[in-house]
Amino acid sequence: MGRQRKGWSRAILNFIFLLACSLAGYGQTTDLFRLEYTVIPENDFGIRTNRYRAVANVPYKVGEEKYLVTGIEYNRYEFEFDVPLPFEVQTLERLHIIDLNLGYIFKINPDWRVVGIVTPRLASNFEMGIDNNDFLINGSLLFWKDMAKAEKPQRLILGLSFNSATGLPYPLPIINYNKRFHPNWSYTLGIPRMDFKYHLKEKHVFQSVLFLDGYFVNIQEEIALPGDDIGTSLSLSALVAALGYQYKFNKVISLYALAGYSLIQEGLIRDGNRDRAFTLNDEGNFYLRTGFKISIF
Repeated sequence: MGRQRKGWSRAILNFIFLLACSLAGYGQTTDLFRLEYTVIPENDFGIRTNRYRAVANVPYKVGEEKYLVTGIEYNRYEFEFDVPLPFEVQTLERLHIIDLNLGYIFKINPDWRVVGIVTPRLASNFEMGIDNNDFLINGSLLFWKDMAKAEKPQRLILGLSFNSATGLPYPLPIINYNKRFHPNWSYTLGIPRMDFKYHLKEKHVFQSVLFLDGYFVNIQEEIALPGDDIGTSLSLSALVAALGYQYKFNKVISLYALAGYSLIQEGLIRDGNRDRAFTLNDEGNFYLRTGFKISIF
């Protein structure tokens, strides 16, 4: 029974890793500008994580209800190791993910828009410049229906996302349904995020949220691990539950903060086949995030 439970746990974590990697770029597509800081306090393995994130996207009108979007996202991860590990950790202390975004948005009828996004990515510790293994390619195709003027405003996004970090030859689903079912209440259902919000006089929003987080980063200098294993990449997959507050200066500009806990989390060093080589963290932990953003809704 213990092995069976462990097998199910591994299967769930692998599924979360695939979704988190595939959808990692999706959350940025509604942001024109974002600055964000995330901290995961020191865990039982003696590892503290800081993440700094910056996003900028610029839309250009190229026709009637047609837009070209270009942008960039930068994520920097800094790790502090307070407990000795059986290998050198210097090359893991600072990781970088750089995304270049190219998107195209157009209407196919009065209700539906199509959004296509291609995102070349560099994900590495950049110890020796840039090499071929640092490069990944992500892409998303979305169908977006917005009913903002309805008595109960709604938004539906359906699509597929492909990420070469997952190692899968097929895309994974994106689902997002948002509804303002009461002047003070709204909810979002879907993947990679679900939330339930209370809107107090439009400027103050309180929320409970469940979302996926994760990354996959190349390690340029191979790591010699116990058992003659060789580590070539680092990954995180997490399912996070949180409570949050958002202060809205207007409909699109806001400050926000989240405090939560990772219900499921796994940080791994992976080998050349992207299989598990060493577990850095498989315990839940507190998760704190704050930031400023300008979004399209």
